[in-house]
Amino acid sequence: MKTISPFHLAIPVHNLAECRIFYRDILNCEEGRSSDHWVDFNFFGHQLVIHYKPKSDAELHTNPVDGKDVPVPHFGVVLDWEVFHQFADDLKTKGIQFIIAPYIRFQGQVGEQATMFFKDPAGNALEFKSFKDMSQIFAK
Repeated sequence: MKTISPFHLAIPVHNLAECRIFYRDILNCEEGRSSDHWVDFNFFGHQLVIHYKPKSDAELHTNPVDGKDVPVPHFGVVLDWEVFHQFADDLKTKGIQFIIAPYIRFQGQVGEQATMFFKDPAGNALEFKSFKDMSQIFAK
């Protein structure tokens, strides 16, 4: 796999202080630049920016995947197998409430992966996943 360029993603949050703590202290993301309305984070080597936006009552949409209701939209990172499991254990210790608890998706099939979903304090859905065989990340 060739070197991946870091992505930049800006997401809305209705409580900047609470989300700052979540990304910094729960997900262990290093904080970068900030202002009164936004904060940059090193999100596993990528640039994530949380931007203040007033709270909305938008309903969470889901699509069925492997018998689970996967939230749309969502974002996250593909981690190494061992890192994924250590991260999942750390999140459980910190009391994260999962939308979809860590499990193995597509077990015994092409694209078998570990995955988990949870929300940040603003309701943004995150997915972290891992492949035992990283060459299957785009396999059909």
